[in-house]
Amino acid sequence: MAQPAPWPAPWPGYREPARLPAPPASEIVRSVVLFLATAASVFLSGAAQVVEQAGRLVEVLDVRAGLELAGALLAVLLAHEFGHYIACRLYRVDSTLPYFIPAPFIGLVGTLGAFIRIRSPIPHRRALFDIGIAGPLAGFVVCLPVLWLGIEQGRWAPLRDGGEGPGYLGEPLLFEYAALWIKGATPEGATLSIGPLGLAAWFGLFVTALNMMPVGQLDGGHVTYALSPRRAQWVSRAGLLACLGLLYFRPTWILWTLLLWLLARRPHPPTLDDAEPLGRGRVAVGLLGYAVFAVCFTPHPIMISWSQLFEALGY
Repeated sequence: MAQPAPWPAPWPGYREPARLPAPPASEIVRSVVLFLATAASVFLSGAAQVVEQAGRLVEVLDVRAGLELAGALLAVLLAHEFGHYIACRLYRVDSTLPYFIPAPFIGLVGTLGAFIRIRSPIPHRRALFDIGIAGPLAGFVVCLPVLWLGIEQGRWAPLRDGGEGPGYLGEPLLFEYAALWIKGATPEGATLSIGPLGLAAWFGLFVTALNMMPVGQLDGGHVTYALSPRRAQWVSRAGLLACLGLLYFRPTWILWTLLLWLLARRPHPPTLDDAEPLGRGRVAVGLLGYAVFAVCFTPHPIMISWSQLFEALGY
């Protein structure tokens, strides 16, 4: 068999990175243990239901709801993180396996998401762009059928308290228009009550939008730097200011604004060769990524106001 000719060097002085070794056994065990713990945490969050029986509220364990939430949500998060991981392997950028973050009985879904840690420099802007965009696009594609099934599973319920309070979630544009297409116009005085699949779809869209924010070293920050290294820091600061504005309206942005502030304090680190051009195809994909951010983003994730929060805290 003839040996294929080597690929030409993408720029003068380029050295092809060494072949990456397989992940060490300890890293595989750590990743699997965290994934299983997160799966259990998400399952319990979905299965623990409060229903009304004989005029009083009773806690029950709905195994089907737990399995639906865990299966759908973890599929979206797995697609997102392995999109990053596979792109890293293709460019021979050393990174950890995905690490999931269990959060039992905290928040809506029992997890704070997942992440990978990159341990070697990014060779050029093309690699940075592909690694950054691969996760959100992969997770978004998997989220679409979950969204369809979740809206089909939803039921109309009476709207109470004007749709304000911790029991109500803000609708991203995609969720709103998908519900209109699948369910039709919202009946007067009603709202769509979603089940576990709808909650998984909502959280998947929410995570996609947060990661695509063009701030710091979030996925959107990587994409923005790859598209325009000179303007990335200014865009990052503008994104942080926008979050501060959102914090004025809803307290649910507190933790995320603090995280964004930590990520936006320092300029995005350069790649080994920032002069490498992206090409028109990647610019088009980058614009698609920003469009995904726009349709997945909601300025009011949880419909609780500052006054309602203070009232709940006893102030």
